[in-house]
Amino acid sequence: MKIKIPLIIFIFFIAVLFFGLFIETRTIQSPLIGKKLPNYELVELNTGYKSDIYMLPNEPFLLNVWASWCLECIREHSVLTNIAKDKKLKIVGINYKDERDDALGWLSIYGNPYLYNIYDYTGQLGLDLGVYGVPETFLVDKNKIIRAKHIGAITNDIYQQQIIPMVEKINEGN
Repeated sequence: MKIKIPLIIFIFFIAVLFFGLFIETRTIQSPLIGKKLPNYELVELNTGYKSDIYMLPNEPFLLNVWASWCLECIREHSVLTNIAKDKKLKIVGINYKDERDDALGWLSIYGNPYLYNIYDYTGQLGLDLGVYGVPETFLVDKNKIIRAKHIGAITNDIYQQQIIPMVEKINEGN
């Protein structure tokens, strides 16, 4: 009897770990999915002009949270550049907890695929969006409703197989 209880507990934990191997951790069912983007009043990274929710595109777009200190953002950047060149979807950046000069320098080195960048120095907008870390990307519809959240770098496969079909579905609903 003394051996059975630890054995049962051990088998339970092994089963939990085994099933955990098959759970998708990059697509998160955020409580904000289906809800409007939070209001914010920040500034645009390049110009320093006021930025708020009313400046966002009136069509589906990607809201990409990035930082110059983020190594994974470098890996993702070429994909974002290709998305911007494709012109099927606009990208708005949120520069997260970064020094302004570092962020501007990073964009001058790697290029700027963003329509514009919201400068979130304190991280408050990121906190309001439930950002775990960078990069994170949100698919937002024309009504500023969050439709999906992706944690980690966007790859070309993710863009083609997940994001584009969601955008087409959103556009069909218009």
